[in-house]
Amino acid sequence: MLLLDKIAPAIESTKMVAAQTNSGITAWIAQVATHFIDTTGYLGIMILMTLESMVAPVPSEAVMPFAGFAISNGTLSWTGVIFFSTLGSIIGSLIGFWMGAKGGRPLVEKWGKYLLLDKHDLDITEKWFTKRGDIIVFVCRFVPVVRHVISIPAGMGRMNLWKFSIYTIIGAGIWNSVLTVSGFYLKKNWNQIMKYSHIIDYFIVFAIAIVIIYYGYKLYSTRKKAKSI
Repeated sequence: MLLLDKIAPAIESTKMVAAQTNSGITAWIAQVATHFIDTTGYLGIMILMTLESMVAPVPSEAVMPFAGFAISNGTLSWTGVIFFSTLGSIIGSLIGFWMGAKGGRPLVEKWGKYLLLDKHDLDITEKWFTKRGDIIVFVCRFVPVVRHVISIPAGMGRMNLWKFSIYTIIGAGIWNSVLTVSGFYLKKNWNQIMKYSHIIDYFIVFAIAIVIIYYGYKLYSTRKKAKSI
């Protein structure tokens, strides 16, 4: 109930913001995302980053910069954002680690398709982990797609839990901080950026189209593979 109590008002508030905004896609996304994070606060950031680290398709690049916006607005603090985002990252990573350690590949292949986890992504990540060793858990926090999956082969390989946790906390802490700082300075220079908002809008529409096509293809291919088994 606590989560619903936090998120429901945020959804209603973002609808109001959207209705009042006529400044283009870039400004609309920034206002809605920032307002959502302002409303849900640290709990919202922690939940989103937990999902990001446990295979769910929630990219940190779409969350943490807007947390930087909230810091710039004075509604959240640096300490709180970095702490709770990294806490979410380690919680999600430990869930992925447990999936790999307890269920192994059969569990991941059975349920991963519901989170759009591609078997090919898992194969690549597993090879990286086997070849590069434990340090890859730290390195992969900075690699798109792979960072969502790396916890699973770490669990399957029975990596030392303390080492896994330390590498994850350090890597996630650095990555979350970089994205938050970028969002903070992006907000500081927002008026200048908005002079070119129409150009940015075109890129955003293109990027959204690519993401929809990509995840649509993944969803189609995973369902097709599931039916053929």
